[in-house]
Amino acid sequence: MKLQTRRMVNDFVLALDQLDQLPASAGLRQRSYQLLDARAGEAVLDVGCGTGLAVAELAALGVAAAGLDPDPDMIEVAGDRYPKSEFRLGSAESLPYADGSLRGYRADKVLHALPDPAAAVAEAARVLAPGGRIVLLGQDWEGIAVDSDDPVLTRRVMAALSEGIPQPLAARRYRNLLLDTGFRDVAVEGHLAVFTDIDVMMHLLRRTSNDPEGPSWLAGQRDRAKRDRFFGMAPILIASGTR
Repeated sequence: MKLQTRRMVNDFVLALDQLDQLPASAGLRQRSYQLLDARAGEAVLDVGCGTGLAVAELAALGVAAAGLDPDPDMIEVAGDRYPKSEFRLGSAESLPYADGSLRGYRADKVLHALPDPAAAVAEAARVLAPGGRIVLLGQDWEGIAVDSDDPVLTRRVMAALSEGIPQPLAARRYRNLLLDTGFRDVAVEGHLAVFTDIDVMMHLLRRTSNDPEGPSWLAGQRDRAKRDRFFGMAPILIASGTR
């Protein structure tokens, strides 16, 4: 792997680790496991598994968990961290699993990165057995907010967060996507993530540099952080349903 690519992977993994270590993030993961309602030995797939943390936590609960990710670097990281777990390279739109072969399907921060979230949900329905559970988690990109002395500029700069995201509003579509695909017992929960440490949000806020005034705005936010005055928040939605 080239040095620059390795550095980018390491930076991304560090950002994921910082986010995963937050108590609120741990609580959201645990809630997603409860909603999966998988019994010991039942097959569950974590799509977009990243570093493999959710797979390891599900395995610790006795679930036959496996992870899938389209990024070979993430598969390598996950395999190194959790060598006893199963990780496979693949896409959410074309799962390497037989019809009705899984009891649970989990996707965290995945659908917004796909050009066609409906295709991924349809594929989830295909691989789930009758009675199987699906759980989707993700942030609403247009709902992310940061406190500032210049709210007009901040609204414009924050709009840059969604640039390049294929489906920034995917999370607010979760319920209808599940209903349209034939899932039953569909439910949606809303959670608000609060950030007072700018480092945890930097993997998002760096995207504000796409705006001409983004760098100076971000410098101002860094100054706020030095004075313990940084405040950011993001709405997180969790949707679940039964096949």
